[in-house]
Amino acid sequence: MIVMGVGAQSRTVHPATRHASRWAVLALLCFSLLLIAVDATVLHIAVPALAAALEPSGVELLWIIDIYSLVVAPLLVTFGTLGDRYGRRRLVLAGYVVFGLASLSATLSSTPLALILSRAFLGVGGAMIMPATLSIIREVFTDRRERAIALGVWSAVAAAGAAVGPLVGGVLVEHFWWGAVFLINVPLLIVALPLAVRLLPPSRNRSGQPWDVLSAVLSTLGILALAFGLKEAGYGHMIGRGPAVAVALLGIALLAWFVRRQRRLAFPLLDVSLFTRQGFATGVACVLLAIFALVGLELLLAQYLQLVLGLSPLAAGVRMLPLMIAAIAGGLAAAHVLQRIGLRATMSGGLALTAVSLVPVLTWGVEQHPGTLAVCFIGIGFGVEVALLAASDTIMAAVPESHAGGAASIEETAYELGAGLGIAVLGTITTMVYAPALGVVPDVPANLMNEARESLAAAAHAAAQVGGAPGAALLDAARLAFVTALHRTVVVSVVLLGLTALAAAVFISREGPNAAVEEPEDLSR
Repeated sequence: MIVMGVGAQSRTVHPATRHASRWAVLALLCFSLLLIAVDATVLHIAVPALAAALEPSGVELLWIIDIYSLVVAPLLVTFGTLGDRYGRRRLVLAGYVVFGLASLSATLSSTPLALILSRAFLGVGGAMIMPATLSIIREVFTDRRERAIALGVWSAVAAAGAAVGPLVGGVLVEHFWWGAVFLINVPLLIVALPLAVRLLPPSRNRSGQPWDVLSAVLSTLGILALAFGLKEAGYGHMIGRGPAVAVALLGIALLAWFVRRQRRLAFPLLDVSLFTRQGFATGVACVLLAIFALVGLELLLAQYLQLVLGLSPLAAGVRMLPLMIAAIAGGLAAAHVLQRIGLRATMSGGLALTAVSLVPVLTWGVEQHPGTLAVCFIGIGFGVEVALLAASDTIMAAVPESHAGGAASIEETAYELGAGLGIAVLGTITTMVYAPALGVVPDVPANLMNEARESLAAAAHAAAQVGGAPGAALLDAARLAFVTALHRTVVVSVVLLGLTALAAAVFISREGPNAAVEEPEDLSR
């Protein structure tokens, strides 16, 4: 089978494309993605109520929050390739069941350990569903223009899910109890499961090709160690920064072993030669660096709004709403932008818009500036989503349908690693600049001064303990030091985004990867 590019006059029609309900399939896949995206952020607003009910220790609370993403990231490649071999439809259905049972278990958790384990199984279910959503879109939408629209909708749903998660959590916690943030998944999945059985097209079974267990173990442990090590290297909450660096290096070594093994296998778990395709490699790098900049900066800007400008959590959420709305609009509009100006201009232009939108942050201080803040957030959200849609289109168009699950899992892994890198690296840069910039404030005890150097939140706590004029002076100095650190971090992000935009302009052809992508011979026949 040959899948033709945008400019083709004819193409071989995949059986799945003959589904008159392919847009209904897209709606179901987006609903699946929405559940996973909401679940990644819905718990944040429920933390106070959860902590009061289960009384977890500080370390247990961190595991409750982090375990979901730490499980999702390393399993994406494994489940993406399993879907390629044994059927994506089966994997989605199994993922629904695991996600539903894990949601019910989380709802009934009466101890921190039980909730940690339930959240881990939620991650397993999410990792089973996530790569399949992208690869089924690749399978069903063989027309390049339609696929761009479908990917734009998919991207907008992902942005919307992350945005509404805290709002959904707030409503459920306020009117019910913390367990409702998980229980709501169960009836939704009961409805979705029979629809998935009816709507999702069956994938071609390639089980005749061997599936290498050692490769799966190496990729899972390697990505887990790298993601956990990077997260801990930035903050050092659980094992400290020194051991965290060692864990990250172990992850890199395991991934190097994994790549070497794939090159030697007749039937590799993941075709690492995909990275030799210029469009594919550039698309993955774009995803990684765009998410790196966005997630790390979102965390820092949320702290800036609350701890520097003094806004309440609700007011800070309202101030960040333009970012979320622009991201959704960017995901929906990106397909039309792609058709009008081409792949290269869309990807590089989106990244450049994001970089330019960050520049005014370098002028921000401790004063209120709602107008420029909204304009910057709109540019950042729209630019990132447009660039990500172009990257997704590049990645999925650069591979044959039989490798769609592996390609989708690589893209999703780039999302997760980009988020981890953004938080760890940008957070570390902020900490490194903040502590020296704070210096020493007169009349503040040394122990409280040391506490204040840990973070702006710690400085606010120390200032409250000091009280009076010295406490106010400490808080003012901490705010100025954080602004200085934010400026340095933004410079790093602008440089990275600018270089990525330049790489996209150089390495992506004007039309994109429109050359025919041939299916390799199915050796299982």
